[in-house]
Amino acid sequence: ALAHKGLAVESVVISYEDRSPVVEVSGQGLVPVLVDGDVVVPDSLAILRYLEERWPDPPLFPREAARRAELDVFLAWFNEVWKVAPNAIEDELERDDPDHARVQELGARMHDSLDLFERLLDGRDHLFGDELSAADCAAFPFLKFAKLRDPEDDELFHRILDDNLQLDG
Repeated sequence: ALAHKGLAVESVVISYEDRSPVVEVSGQGLVPVLVDGDVVVPDSLAILRYLEERWPDPPLFPREAARRAELDVFLAWFNEVWKVAPNAIEDELERDDPDHARVQELGARMHDSLDLFERLLDGRDHLFGDELSAADCAAFPFLKFAKLRDPEDDELFHRILDDNLQLDG
């Protein structure tokens, strides 16, 4: 999103083992966090909306109210429905006695969602049309694991994405 808008950024890599720099700047341990002067914006969707408000061109959200509402529905679904399965799998696998049947069911739900994304991409380059949008920025960090996981990356959440988002040919 930052590159799309032509904005320079100083990126800080945060290790999974030590989230204290994130907590120090934002009061919580999740990434990403955007720091713009005195403004601190945690959460990827909040960051996308902040960037759009502050730097509207080139847009990541449609200008037309109906199309913007459609994108808002997608973003809510992605954040509040789609992301439930990989997070629940991670929680389950971190338990002392994980329910492997539940893990398998959630994994199948993730894999089945790939058909929806393929339909959204049918005949176009991006999830919501021919131009990059907030939908692509929100989904790509997760869906990229269908093709792009570094073999050295052993983070559990990334393995969950990799295992359950494999493309069938």
